[in-house]
Amino acid sequence: MDHPLHAVILAAGLGKRMRSNRAKVLHPVAGRPMVEHVVRAAEGAGAGRVVVVVGHQGEQVQALLGDRVVYAWQHQPLGTGHAVLQAEAAVAGAQDVLVLYGDTPLLEADLLRQLIDAHRRSGAAATLLTAQLDDPTGYGRIVRDEAGRVVRIVEEADATPPQRAIREVNTGMACFRREPLFDSLRRLTPANAQGEYYLVDVVALLHQQGLAVHTVTAPDPRQVEGVNDREALARAEAILRDRIRKRWMAAGVTLIDPASAWIDDDVEIGRDTVIFPNTVVAAGSRIGEGCRLGPGAHITGSVLGNQVQVWYSVVEDSQLGDGCRVGPFSHLRPGCRLAPGVHIGNFAELKNAEVGPGSKVNHHSYLGDAQVGAGVNIGAGTVTVNYDGFRKHRTIIEDEAFIGCNANLVAPVRVGQGAYVAAGSTINQDVPPGALAIARERQVNKEGWAARWRQRARGRNGDGVR
Repeated sequence: MDHPLHAVILAAGLGKRMRSNRAKVLHPVAGRPMVEHVVRAAEGAGAGRVVVVVGHQGEQVQALLGDRVVYAWQHQPLGTGHAVLQAEAAVAGAQDVLVLYGDTPLLEADLLRQLIDAHRRSGAAATLLTAQLDDPTGYGRIVRDEAGRVVRIVEEADATPPQRAIREVNTGMACFRREPLFDSLRRLTPANAQGEYYLVDVVALLHQQGLAVHTVTAPDPRQVEGVNDREALARAEAILRDRIRKRWMAAGVTLIDPASAWIDDDVEIGRDTVIFPNTVVAAGSRIGEGCRLGPGAHITGSVLGNQVQVWYSVVEDSQLGDGCRVGPFSHLRPGCRLAPGVHIGNFAELKNAEVGPGSKVNHHSYLGDAQVGAGVNIGAGTVTVNYDGFRKHRTIIEDEAFIGCNANLVAPVRVGQGAYVAAGSTINQDVPPGALAIARERQVNKEGWAARWRQRARGRNGDGVR
């Protein structure tokens, strides 16, 4: 026996009610696809191997999860029982098999550990995860005998009026002893004209063999709710994001307006960071301690050091060192790397730019494919002209250089250490270290020209009305 527990996650459903070209289990909830939430819960509960049963659009699921899990294919949609049977070879050697659904993103490892522990203590052939619902409409009911033993699960369409009054419902998830599970699956008969085999029918077969079936009731029924349509997807999103916000507040992060802070599940945030209203922190971002994010910050896939400030700005797939300040109204596109103490001010755009310690890009500038050294000042209106219509070219600005306002740096070009570029210049040749580069027309002043122009204009327009 290679491991006491393997998990099987059913992810082969068509998901018709989602009305989507994307596999249902790949719809994201709080930044992770639904099935990834379930995989993480199974791993956290101690599953030695996670087997995902795929079918329709299974290639999409494989592309997401890669070799993190093992796959079993259900090539024909013949029901949940048939789906689990396809995983038999993949779970060979396990003592117990945990069966889960890929569309339950609110499931947590703690609940699964409770289910597994109860299953092992009881010695039952199966331990079902159930829920008590005030309105059980649409769910299969747990039917017990006079002694309280689980006899079978009856679907609502087949239930009698007394059975429909039962509030204990089947979530579809359970922990089974492997051998009784697959013995029973092979004994299933089709449940309908479509030839489908249902996992719930295993419960009655186990009971008929005199094997015990126990239950564990989920304390919060929302944890086990499946997502079948966009409305349920929105509910799951709201619940999970609320969990995430509470988790970070408990860890020492201040949320000024929790409801307006959108934090993905795969984000990390250091203590004493303050998140202001209407801020998004997403896509695996790592935020250091003592940062101030927002209002209106949107940070995705980025790493921020300690004491970083970002407000009314977008930061994508970039790295910001300690003490950096960004905003308001600036955009760091993918590939930016800011050293400690960099200031990016108003209305600046950077793309694939490396900026050295203490440098300033205070306003109205574009730095694309640029390498900027330490202590550099970038004046307002500076543009790195990096694209010739075919290829991108790199601009290098060395330490302590000063770039005057409204300068165009036509790449590939290098501004040497300590050099100055005069305001209004278009630089298309390298500037030596310590030099002053001036590349603009000499100013010409025409004395008295304004008065002569006004006189001519009045003559043309009569009374001078313009």
